[in-house]
Amino acid sequence: MKKLKLWLVLAMSLCCLTACSSQPTQSPIILDEEPLEEPSTGVDASQENEETDAASESEAETEEEVDDRIPPEEGMVRSKLTNEWVDADVANTRPIAVMTPNEKRAVPHYNLSNASVIYEALVEGNMTRMLALYEDWEDMERIGNVRSLRTYYAYWSFEWDSLLVHFGGPYYINDLLAQSTTQNINGNTSEDGFFRSTDRNRPHNAYAIGEDLKARAQKLGYSLSYRGLADENHFLFTNKSEPNTLEQYSTSARNATHIDLSECYPTTRPTFDYNEEDGLYYRSQHLSGAEEGPHIDAVNGQQLAFKNVLIQNIYMEDLGDGYKVMKCHDSGKSGWYFTEGKGIRVTWEKTSDYGATRFYDMNGDEIVLNTGKTMICVIEDGDTFSYK
Repeated sequence: MKKLKLWLVLAMSLCCLTACSSQPTQSPIILDEEPLEEPSTGVDASQENEETDAASESEAETEEEVDDRIPPEEGMVRSKLTNEWVDADVANTRPIAVMTPNEKRAVPHYNLSNASVIYEALVEGNMTRMLALYEDWEDMERIGNVRSLRTYYAYWSFEWDSLLVHFGGPYYINDLLAQSTTQNINGNTSEDGFFRSTDRNRPHNAYAIGEDLKARAQKLGYSLSYRGLADENHFLFTNKSEPNTLEQYSTSARNATHIDLSECYPTTRPTFDYNEEDGLYYRSQHLSGAEEGPHIDAVNGQQLAFKNVLIQNIYMEDLGDGYKVMKCHDSGKSGWYFTEGKGIRVTWEKTSDYGATRFYDMNGDEIVLNTGKTMICVIEDGDTFSYK
């Protein structure tokens, strides 16, 4: 009897399906069964979307971390100056260290935004000059302008085993230049490697050309590869995926989104403003008698910006005629380190001509810089600056 009922039901279903074949498709009829349900996950649709978004963000963070740890292209290595990925040929080529004036008649600067590390310090007349260290410099067509050297800049150049580029200098640099290990390209002895522009008067119109500097260095018998004189690792760096936020100094770190060195450099009056979006400090300066505002590179229109800002207090003496000498070899001296919108007190030491200036936190541990460009502002002991 049950078989008969089942046969009748199936027959009726078959007739129904045949009769409806020309009609719009309908939902199938399930006989003698409960309607099927989707398996329950215990999560509603909104929660599921949130989890999907979170998973996507997690994957993006993982990709960023992988990108930071693995060279983006085969053969790339870490830069000694910034810890950025660079071609191996660039990393193995000695940088150039270019003496760059910073006064009304010297601006705008050319290619300065491409420098990996910049030192700034006082010279005579309360003006400042910069020592700009460049990687991948051979294709640069206009660098500078270029002015004369002071001894303390030479010692900072030695730390990187760089080719020192300048136009002469006062008499007291001669002994340092005469040392057998000093390799400098001096525009006063020959202007090979340089050109003079027509838009300014001497001595503010001399610029270096990367390709010509290379030819001049080779003519002088200088090695373009590192000579092994300087420390292999100058700075300690952390990766971008694990930035040094200074949170480990919770009780001593200070908020510092604006740094003002006007009191230290009364002619240039530079300031740095932190941009939270890209994590960089942007430099402005207020040159006496010149337009005030962002420090702009004339080559690309970019404002100078740095991931790390170091303040280095140093002992200075007056040599007469306004010339200064600075005690670059010293220990236990004070300073500050700024990054990620915060700052901490540091100390520093330099023990040899080619040894790196090392910076330490107040626990005596060497500080770890964030990957990127660094500005080092050298100020006189006792000078004060402000931050907020």
